[in-house]
Amino acid sequence: MHLTGLEAEHFRNLEHIQLEPDPRYNLIVGQNAQGKTNLLEAIWLLTGCRSFRGVRERDLVSFDQEVMRMQAAFRDSRREQHITYAIQKSSREKKITLNGVPLRGGSRLFAQFQCVVFTPDDTMLIKGLPDKRRNFLDLCCAQIRPKNMDVLRRFENLTIQRNQVLRSIGAGNGTPLDLAIWDAQLAVAGAHLSHIRHSYVQRFAPVCARLYNIITGGREQLTVEYQSGMYRDYEMPETVTEPMQDYYLRKLTMSSTDDIRLGYTSIGASRDDLLFKINGKPVRDFGSQGQKKSTALVLKLAQAEIYRHSQGQSPVVLLDDVMGELDKSRQELVYSIVQEMQVFITTCNEGAVLGSDRGMRITIENGKIL
Repeated sequence: MHLTGLEAEHFRNLEHIQLEPDPRYNLIVGQNAQGKTNLLEAIWLLTGCRSFRGVRERDLVSFDQEVMRMQAAFRDSRREQHITYAIQKSSREKKITLNGVPLRGGSRLFAQFQCVVFTPDDTMLIKGLPDKRRNFLDLCCAQIRPKNMDVLRRFENLTIQRNQVLRSIGAGNGTPLDLAIWDAQLAVAGAHLSHIRHSYVQRFAPVCARLYNIITGGREQLTVEYQSGMYRDYEMPETVTEPMQDYYLRKLTMSSTDDIRLGYTSIGASRDDLLFKINGKPVRDFGSQGQKKSTALVLKLAQAEIYRHSQGQSPVVLLDDVMGELDKSRQELVYSIVQEMQVFITTCNEGAVLGSDRGMRITIENGKIL
């Protein structure tokens, strides 16, 4: 999969850009605050996901403009496809088309165009709160099977409904019997989501271990563990079973008294986490900044590799301001993983990036491609 063309108008500081990128290597050069990351963000938006910067959609429109527009073309393993994407600031209206067909949201894009993005903020996957790691894991699971996102949304909606009932009971407007219908549904959705996450980590962990072993020359061993918020001492079956769902339901029922007091669901897949260890010690607590950055980079490279093997095609890889900070061995590892993928790399100092003479060099200044 690779992007063949992009035109963006009034996207942040990108006043009007047109780009026909190289199918393999694209080095984006410019000083800080010139628009390098904005270009990656525009490409990422074509996946249908929210900005990786976590901003509101209307903030993607240039400060003094009303509408942001993008047109893009990409080629997957079967054909070339076309996307248009527009956001109107005042009404917050979003208009998206795929091959000329209007879409109600970005979910159809997610099933068609895929990226893996690495930014300096991704060290928060290691040292941040568990929700960062759950979101990353769910994105990985949905990339290889978009319907997994439906399971997540159903689980989240049911959890919201159950929490509302818990608070209502706590306020004296109901009884614990009111939880039964929500517990039964949440147990099914939670069991499925737990199984999806566990199954992915079973594939993910050995890939991460192998890549980390390469970049450290075998000096350090990385392990990735799935920590279930429900099935802590439970042997996960190969497929979702009724006993697995029944176990989830029993645990929910047993925690109902505490949950009513707290006003939220205290156990289950909403408490899942990932644990990363180097040589047996948690990276979050004992890892150096370099180890945390290397671990985060390996997670993203493993994500890209698993997608490629699962889907028979590669995602587009976006690397924001990272290559110049890596030593030669780590840069060579990155290139060995992404050599068959289309990659966009931003840097302020192209001399610090290996292979800066290959592919396409894109210089950005004041939101314009020179």
